[in-house]
Amino acid sequence: MKKKKNTGNCNPFKLLRVIIIKRNIFQLTFFALLIFSPYLFAQKALPQQRAVQSEDLVEILKSDELEIINENGVDSRRVTNGVFRHQGALLYSNLAIQNINTNVIEAFGNVKIVQGDTVTVTGDTLFYFGNTRLAIVSGRKTVLKDSKRTLTTRKIEYDMANGIANYKFPGRTVDEENVLTSKEGFYNTRTKEFTYYKNVKLVNKKYTLTTDTLLYNSITKWSDFNGKTKIVNKDGVVLGTKGRYNTESAESAFHKRTTVDNETYTLTADSLVVDGKSNNGQGKGNVVIVAKKDKTVLNGDEGFYWKSKGYSKIFGHAYVRNVVSEDTLYIRADTLYSYENARDSTRKLIGYKNVFIYKTDFQGKCDSISYNTADSVIRFFQKPILWSDQHYQMEADSITAFLVSNEINRMLLKGKSFVITEDTLVKQFNQVKGRTINAFFQTGNKLKQVLVDGNGESAYYAVDDNQKSIGLNRVECGRMNLLFEDNRVQRISFVGKPDGKLIPPSKIKPAERQLDGFNWRINEKPTKAKTIWAEL
Repeated sequence: MKKKKNTGNCNPFKLLRVIIIKRNIFQLTFFALLIFSPYLFAQKALPQQRAVQSEDLVEILKSDELEIINENGVDSRRVTNGVFRHQGALLYSNLAIQNINTNVIEAFGNVKIVQGDTVTVTGDTLFYFGNTRLAIVSGRKTVLKDSKRTLTTRKIEYDMANGIANYKFPGRTVDEENVLTSKEGFYNTRTKEFTYYKNVKLVNKKYTLTTDTLLYNSITKWSDFNGKTKIVNKDGVVLGTKGRYNTESAESAFHKRTTVDNETYTLTADSLVVDGKSNNGQGKGNVVIVAKKDKTVLNGDEGFYWKSKGYSKIFGHAYVRNVVSEDTLYIRADTLYSYENARDSTRKLIGYKNVFIYKTDFQGKCDSISYNTADSVIRFFQKPILWSDQHYQMEADSITAFLVSNEINRMLLKGKSFVITEDTLVKQFNQVKGRTINAFFQTGNKLKQVLVDGNGESAYYAVDDNQKSIGLNRVECGRMNLLFEDNRVQRISFVGKPDGKLIPPSKIKPAERQLDGFNWRINEKPTKAKTIWAEL
């Protein structure tokens, strides 16, 4: 082994001459051995080394001490407090061993790489492969810095040719707005794109994002994530599995089943777009909006929510569930609207086109409907019809239902009003019609009283004390008051001059059993399954 020391600053031109002299001496020795010892060459061949082009060799700019070493045909340099230059980058260390044959540098102590005027990597040790420009920097604290961010970990592999750094130890990236941690990651110093894996956490002043995999572009501020993801801000929580989030505008787009949850509502959908600043959301695919304060749930194929207005719109197989006491009111429509009253947390629901309504004690259908939870009033418009499990049917141009303690207390029918009750004793129908009808109910949703105002007509079956039919009463009167018990008329009073007759059972003609407009439509009564689109 041959060594030569040189202290002070290194002159690269002198160093080159030294290397040439050493190689000439080695060649003379080699040829002498070849002439005088022919058998020696046959027994031991020289190692084959790939020649390094001089322009690709890492260059020493300066050092405090330089030692040139040749061992087994391998040329190397031992450089103390040296500075190297390669392809526009500078490498610093306390001690470095440079292999001339392989163009590889091992460096130790205060290692630093400076690439251009933007990227700096520091650590305790360095392996630099000059032919591929791969730098492996490690240490208790290995740091990569560019103009706007700092990556800290234990070991960084930096592909200087392509500007890509990666780490497989827990790392922490910090910029002006964000702190991002993960177990593994890649950083493209040119495109400013980060790819993070395993236990990824992004934190800034506005929110915290955790996920399994995250691609973050620090220029566009978009974060694309894949895997179980959670975004938490002051307004609520977003839970998803795949999508993207903008750290600056707080916009988000989710491509798989996602939920937005805050103090007032929960919005879930197969795909979801949320404006983080306004907290407005748009969902598509099996959309579910839950208003927490009044236990209202909206379902549909597509929906919108405007948080500042407390307003929701949902359509496509749309229906709403409103839980009151222990019963649930279901409303189905082509389009549903929900308006929240922030002052008292009440809600107004509006259904438009092809409305079905279902509740355990009554069902109905109409063209449009409104329901105000503040006063428990339901209004039905355009040819509404209602049924009850207590065997009655009501029709009018419009119907208003007044609920008390979750039960119907009164119904107001306006315009072409028609009430039919099924008398199960005589197996016939009692009927009342008029311009306006007020129907009152007792506990159990049983019809108690009917007040008719204008153009009143009635057809009801009278029975004796033995519950035996005594005939059919047909009465016409402008105003009338009918009292019911078990869906049968017990008493009737008239205001004005009534025109009526009692027809004995044997003389009742089929046409006399029904008032004009009679149509018992019990087969159209919606079921719960039909109201929630579970059946056609």
